[in-house]
Amino acid sequence: MPLPGGSTGWQASQPAQRYPVARRRRKRWPLVTGVIVVVIVILLVVSDRVANAVAENQMATQFQKSLSLSGKPNVSIAGFPFWTQLLGKDFKTVNISASNETTGQLTIESLNATLNGMHFQSLSSKSATVDSLTANAVITLSALGAAGGIPQGITLTPAGPNEVKAEIDVAGFSDSVTAQVIQDGSSKIRVHFLDVGGIPSDILGALGSSGLSDFTVPIPNLPSGLSISNVSVTQQGLRVVITGQNTTLSQ
Repeated sequence: MPLPGGSTGWQASQPAQRYPVARRRRKRWPLVTGVIVVVIVILLVVSDRVANAVAENQMATQFQKSLSLSGKPNVSIAGFPFWTQLLGKDFKTVNISASNETTGQLTIESLNATLNGMHFQSLSSKSATVDSLTANAVITLSALGAAGGIPQGITLTPAGPNEVKAEIDVAGFSDSVTAQVIQDGSSKIRVHFLDVGGIPSDILGALGSSGLSDFTVPIPNLPSGLSISNVSVTQQGLRVVITGQNTTLSQ
C-alpha cells in the first residue's frame, strides 16, 4: 500500500539499513591500520634485538680468541636501534665482563672492560679497530703467587696500596716479609721482597730457590696498543688497570 508522498514502505526503509553499515566500515579502518603499525613495530624491535644478540655472541667468541681467555666473556653492545650500527659497521660502546678466566698461567678473578668506538672493515671481518679501551682486572693474591711460582708454606696477604705480606709457615717457623707490587713495563707485574734478613738460612733453604725471590708475572696476549696503566693492592686482590687507544683486536 503506497504511503503519503508516493513512496512505499520498502523504499523508505532502504536508506536506514545501508548507511549504518557504511559508517561501521569506515570506523574499522583506523583500528586495522593501527594494529598493523603496532605489529610492524614489534617485528622491527624483535629483529633488532635478535640481531643484537647474535652480534654479541660473535664478538664474545672474537674477544675470547683475541685475549686468549679460557672461556667466552659476556658482551653487551649499547645503543638502540642496533641495525643502524650494524649496517654502518661502527659500534659506539661495547662492554665486556668475565669471571674466573685463565690466560696463560694467570687466573683472573674478574674482568670488566669498556670499548668506545669499535669499527669493522666489513660485516664478515674477523678484526676490528677500537678508538679507546679501559679494562679493570682483579687477580687474587693466591693466583698471583701461583703464577709467580711461590711454594707451599707462603701466603700472600694485602699490606698496603702497593704492598703485600708474605706469611711464612714452614717447619714450625712463622714470620712475615713485606714485598712491593709494582708495574714492570707495559705488560708485566713485579713482586719485590724488601728484606728477608730475619729469616734463618735453613728456612730459606727449605723454601727452595724460588721461595722468597723477586718474581715477575706477565699479562699475556695484550693486543698492540694496550698496556698496563696502574696496579694496586686491594682487599679483593691485585687490581690491574689496562688502557689503550687505536688498538686492533683480531682472532
